[in-house]
Amino acid sequence: MAKGDLPVLIGVGQSLSQWDGKAGPAGAPSPLSLMAEASKAALADTGAANIAAAIDTIAVVRIFEDSVGRAAHPHGHNTNLPGTLARETGTKPTRLVYETVGGQSPQALINEFARRIHEGEVDAVLISGSEANRASKGARKHGVEINWADGADAPYEDRGMGPMMLSREEIKHGLVAPAYFYGLFENAIAAREGRTRSGQRRAMAELFQPFSAVAAKNKYSQFPVEHTVDFLSTPSRENYEYADPFLKWFIAQDAVNQGAAAILVSSSKADDLGVPEAKRVYLHGGGDAADDLISLRPVLDRSWAMDTAISRALAQAGKKQADIQHFDLYSCFPCAVFSGAAALGLDWKTDKRALTLTGGLPFFGGPGNNYSLHGIAEMSAALRANPGNFGLILANGGWMTKESAGVYSTTAPKSFTPAEPAAKPKQQVEVAIVSGEATLETFTVTHGKDGPDRGIIFARLPDGRRIIANSADAATLAVLREDASPVGRKVSITAENETATFVFV
Repeated sequence: MAKGDLPVLIGVGQSLSQWDGKAGPAGAPSPLSLMAEASKAALADTGAANIAAAIDTIAVVRIFEDSVGRAAHPHGHNTNLPGTLARETGTKPTRLVYETVGGQSPQALINEFARRIHEGEVDAVLISGSEANRASKGARKHGVEINWADGADAPYEDRGMGPMMLSREEIKHGLVAPAYFYGLFENAIAAREGRTRSGQRRAMAELFQPFSAVAAKNKYSQFPVEHTVDFLSTPSRENYEYADPFLKWFIAQDAVNQGAAAILVSSSKADDLGVPEAKRVYLHGGGDAADDLISLRPVLDRSWAMDTAISRALAQAGKKQADIQHFDLYSCFPCAVFSGAAALGLDWKTDKRALTLTGGLPFFGGPGNNYSLHGIAEMSAALRANPGNFGLILANGGWMTKESAGVYSTTAPKSFTPAEPAAKPKQQVEVAIVSGEATLETFTVTHGKDGPDRGIIFARLPDGRRIIANSADAATLAVLREDASPVGRKVSITAENETATFVFV
């Protein structure tokens, strides 16, 4: 292991299964089988005969069942995914890692192990992840028995689920699902842009229509269908309302069977293995940032964490946005892409560069924490096909809470600077639960089987403190559902114990 070596990607792989239980148990995938298939593809992609023997570290992105407290394992529990992946790939790593929760994980792992390679700590790392939610849902729906139970004796580092991303106040007011948090961002962006409710849906559809076109041509897409702007922006049985302003196809789709893998090695190891330059993709810069709870953030119409992670990655690479030819911006909801584009200073309406290489989480598929590893695999392919070009990956965890960015090229950098520890914000908003008059800052309306059922708002008191409140009152919901944005209107807050309700003044 040579200290000071450049870290370099030499192999990538992906896997996909459309199995949904309708035809019985034959061919049912598991998280492990999808990881193993993608990892074997990545090993083969290197073209190096001895690559499996060279792997000294395996890092696995955390699957859904291990990312939620007290989550059930309806098909049995694989108690050691890194160890069982080593077994399935015929590798003998001395270090096994099971990463913490968050969609930032794939790029964050690249940034971390690029540093460890540069410091001479490791030589060859296999990073892999997957989700088989489609198989799980299908098996339960059709009464098909599948078995994911497995394990290995090898010790591994379990990094756990990380810090809590929801506050007691947020949970008490019904902020418990990603779409609800992202609805707050989306409506804040709409208000900033002066868009009506229908106008924001149109803008979201115009942003995402090209994503669906990319997904339709990607052989690893779970949902390879191109949609029109009119379909995406119009409520229908196939595109139902979920949380204002979102319709179904504005949201990451998690009913997927997808796996991805990447192999990161030192430049010396790549030389030893005989990997040709045409296979090599170099990390030029990385950036990481972790934001506060959403209710503590001063600004809601863009992402401080994205701004920071992207600017750090570009600065370390010595590049500007205009120098980047390829992007894969995390796209769980439109506001994530709007915020990523804002962080880049990029006009998504007029810029001709595609913002996705996969097709995005609603159309390509949203395999839990592992989506951006697919983005990295697609980025490697795009850069190999266009030697000398540069690409940027933006990976997102939580509700624009944890961000990781990376800048890549087939051109080797003259030197490498490891990413700094994740940045943290220095400013917070004080949250209060008190009665009084306030100004509506942003909102969402959640939907149940019978339609709209609750409005959740952030509002500001005259002294700048933030109020979280909700309402199930029909007249209040009707105002929130009007086409004109209610942001900026006065509300009357009634606080009792730990919760607050509101009505419009």
